[in-house]
Amino acid sequence: MLPALRAAIGGTWRGAVEVVDLLLTAALAGGHVLLQDVPGVGKTTLAGAMARAIGGRFGRVQCTSDLLPGDVTGVNVLVTGSVDTVFRPGPIFANVVLADELNRTTPRTQSALLEAMAEGSVTVDGISHPLPRPFLVVATQNPYDLHGTYPLPDSQLDRFLLRLSLGYPSRDDERLVLRQVQGRAPTTSAVVDPATLLALAARVEAVRMSVEVEDHLLDLVWATRGDARLLRGVSPRGAQALHRASRALALVRGRSFVLPEDVRELAVPVLGHRVVSRTSVDGGDAVIAALVHDLPPPA
Repeated sequence: MLPALRAAIGGTWRGAVEVVDLLLTAALAGGHVLLQDVPGVGKTTLAGAMARAIGGRFGRVQCTSDLLPGDVTGVNVLVTGSVDTVFRPGPIFANVVLADELNRTTPRTQSALLEAMAEGSVTVDGISHPLPRPFLVVATQNPYDLHGTYPLPDSQLDRFLLRLSLGYPSRDDERLVLRQVQGRAPTTSAVVDPATLLALAARVEAVRMSVEVEDHLLDLVWATRGDARLLRGVSPRGAQALHRASRALALVRGRSFVLPEDVRELAVPVLGHRVVSRTSVDGGDAVIAALVHDLPPPA
């Protein structure tokens, strides 16, 4: 089923298959994804294709400076001719939610979204409402246009399992994009249903990680805590995230065990936004990549 899911998403979104694998990894690991890239590389297309491929509902939130928390979570409204209220769900009540340009909305609205990501529910007027499962938030932000934005605090960045950059498509993929008739882009058919995806996610717990690979993961985490290029290393929650994501990626690749290559491939997407560089805001990725290069894999 996972190869079919990959093919279904890749048939609509033209880009590197590794990105599709990482998106599926986040879904199986129960995490969320932050896409940091230039406009026009297919972030919305990718999230929509994911929702359709799993037979789920797709929700989209265009983040602006005047967006209120209730616009995301939903609100209680009065019933006509009565003093009673009824809850009207917001766009976050979907299986895959695209939060476009998350850094353009206010911290209060950001917090409402990130709280829902962490808790799997929203609370409105003291009443908790569970969100659908599976539940995957794909948030985007433009790393270059920072005018009029509210950058996410480090503690909130930590809520995202992966931070990815889609990059530009290959020449052949871009040729296919050029030849698409406007409004007639390939559509994604449902390969599984939400319940099946949850069953696949449950199989992540059965994926094995040997002591040697686990030591390799811990060596990398501990290296970030003593590196002079970093003001702050990876927290235990970050180590847990890398451990969980590595097992999910192994499952996506059709294995019941984790290879050192899984940990090394995920190091930058999982850890890069969880450390603070002494030199630049975006320097975490470069330091993590250097540490992975310098750390020999287990025999």
